Amino acid sequence: MTMTHDQVQEWLDRYIAAWRSNEADDIAALFSQDAVYSYRPWIDDKVTVSGREAVVSSWLENTDEPTGWEASYAPYAVDGSKAVATGWSRYLPTDDAEEKFYHNAFFLEFDADGRCSSFREFWFLERR
Repeated sequence: MTMTHDQVQEWLDRYIAAWRSNEADDIAALFSQDAVYSYRPWIDDKVTVSGREAVVSSWLENTDEPTGWEASYAPYAVDGSKAVATGWSRYLPTDDAEEKFYHNAFFLEFDADGRCSSFREFWFLERR
């Protein structure tokens, strides 16, 4: 499927909504049946999961408090079924932890139905 900037933005907005809801159906709706999700692809294969069910399971293993963070992502480049998105994620300070601010880049590939079939996430913690 040829994706537009608007379609990728809609997907990114649904990604944030799924992160906030922590609902399996919301997460599953984002990904193709054979999706590959690499959380930190530069570390090792242990942080890569394959298949929609594995993506959902992995995602739900470590959920974040829905009101404990903010995020914003936008398409940087879109070419056919591939896209690169950039943005930021901020974990709000708590009594037990300082604020953490991350810069993010996502390498995305979409199937014919507009579901993500390949997601590679890169993040960098900003030192403040």
